[in-house]
Amino acid sequence: MNSLDQGAPAAGMPPLRQAAAVSAGGARPAGALQSLRDHWPEYLIEGWALGTFMICAGVFAVLLDFPASPVHQAISDPTARRVFGGVAMGLTAIALIYSPWGQRSGAHMNPAVTLTFLRLGKINRWDALFFALAQFIGGLLGVLLVVQVLGGAFANAPVSYAATTPGPQGPWVALAAEIGISALLMLTILTVSNAPRLARFTGIFAGVLVASYISLEAPLSGMSMNPARSFASAAPALMWHNFWIYVIAPVIGMLAGAQLYLFLRTRARIGCAKLLHPTNQRCIHCGYEPRSRS
Repeated sequence: MNSLDQGAPAAGMPPLRQAAAVSAGGARPAGALQSLRDHWPEYLIEGWALGTFMICAGVFAVLLDFPASPVHQAISDPTARRVFGGVAMGLTAIALIYSPWGQRSGAHMNPAVTLTFLRLGKINRWDALFFALAQFIGGLLGVLLVVQVLGGAFANAPVSYAATTPGPQGPWVALAAEIGISALLMLTILTVSNAPRLARFTGIFAGVLVASYISLEAPLSGMSMNPARSFASAAPALMWHNFWIYVIAPVIGMLAGAQLYLFLRTRARIGCAKLLHPTNQRCIHCGYEPRSRS
């Protein structure tokens, strides 16, 4: 058996994920209407999470890259500004993942993450669809809100809606880079979230990678890893050139990262589609319900 099997939890799985894995065996696939009726709070949370992420991305982009910004003027080195931006967005990701709402939905915030957990059999197909729709809509609404508040400082060059575009090395380098960073992110999430001693640090590992990628990899591809994130900037900016990179590369990379995890950890099991699995939050992915206090 491999980690796609539904059954008893593997030895050494964190207690929270043991409960999740046991619950998953009895869960029944739900239809579209039932999923929407029962799980709409988690869908809204996914939209809120990526929307919030994009609002923060827009604000930090203006602060660091808009020429008239006092922060931009105070930090003249573009590499230093990029590192500051990476740290800011890494902390944003960590805050969203560890927030009560993020812990409820699982804090995917990314259709490529959701699709990978669908491939692994850890999320219902209708939940996956509604997650992805919410992520696209939420991200777009976040960008549109930043446009309304910050106007041309955000919409015009050099910030340009915080759009992701290939660097000077061209689209093929950007494609390869996006595949690589997406694969490493998913491999890290699966490895850490299913390790008993490390599971509670999954959000920190993810945030550190986001910060590192923005600091080091962004000159190659703009650092997306997320089709909904790139769509949110590309749609209002009408910047569709090379957008295909940010649709296919994150999906290919994360599926590859998951497959590599399965290859390296042939005897391991994947507990749940949540990045964090607290005991006080229900889980629509594995069927876990917190115990009543009464």
